[in-house]
Amino acid sequence: MPAARPTTFEVRVPASSANLGAGFDCLAVALQLHLTVRAKILSKPGAQTFIHSSGVQGSALLPTAAEQNLILRAMRLAAEREGFELPPVRLDVKNEIPIAAGLGSSAAAIAAGVALGFALGRRKFDLERALRYAVELEGHADNVAAAFLGGLVVTLVQAGGAIVALRKSWPKNLRVIAITPALSLETAASRSVLPIIVPHGDAVHNLQRSALFVAALEERRFDLLRDAMQDRLHQSHRQPLIPGLADILAMPPMPGLAGVALSGSGPTVLALATGHFDEIGKAIATRFKSHGLTSTIRKLSVSPSGLTLTPRR
Repeated sequence: MPAARPTTFEVRVPASSANLGAGFDCLAVALQLHLTVRAKILSKPGAQTFIHSSGVQGSALLPTAAEQNLILRAMRLAAEREGFELPPVRLDVKNEIPIAAGLGSSAAAIAAGVALGFALGRRKFDLERALRYAVELEGHADNVAAAFLGGLVVTLVQAGGAIVALRKSWPKNLRVIAITPALSLETAASRSVLPIIVPHGDAVHNLQRSALFVAALEERRFDLLRDAMQDRLHQSHRQPLIPGLADILAMPPMPGLAGVALSGSGPTVLALATGHFDEIGKAIATRFKSHGLTSTIRKLSVSPSGLTLTPRR
């Protein structure tokens, strides 16, 4: 007898931090916080798709309607593009990634949904098409590429819409400290303050430093990361939305601290460090506190692997 087809699929997706200073919309790194989604096909006649979410604050309140839930929207988009109809499923979601914090929660949900769409339609997973579908919903490639691939990713959206995503290794002795203030900031609001046109000098400034960032990691020249993470395209425009951010970005050098940047569109701040992790996290949190914001400090490792999908029977 042929083996029974799996009726349950589990996908696990890492969090991510984009930009890393100067690499606006082209650099991102996967982090060891995860979204896990288990999808069980419901075979009973008349069954309806059902979602149960749990995890960090706000997870249980995530939308369950198909038009609003990002996982379901991504599943349905993948099904439409691949030419099949989704079966009804039960989705059990466990989320470790802070919501609307600049740590790739939406990208993880979209990547999970796209991968589950392929699996539920019995389609062979194709990374190129999956990235294209994910970017349709996310709007930019960096976070979703890190979610799919893990490690450090360099991304490019080609003229025809195809996504180029190259994965680079991350030095094991360079850790990440994520400091998240108690402030909700939607990506759309954070992007709305960015200028459409930027000065030539600012563009050159960021080009030089984003290239230097990748080279400095490859050469283990962590002493260059402070300069490589200096940005002129987005962080200064977002400072009015995030009390304390200006003070944090202007922090003087500290032992162990390699560089500081806004994580994605914020409000989380990311510090790269080789040591003195507690002191660095507290120094940044103190600057948020001086502006009336409490913070959560997370000491994280970079996730060397991206999305994993496991069939269950």
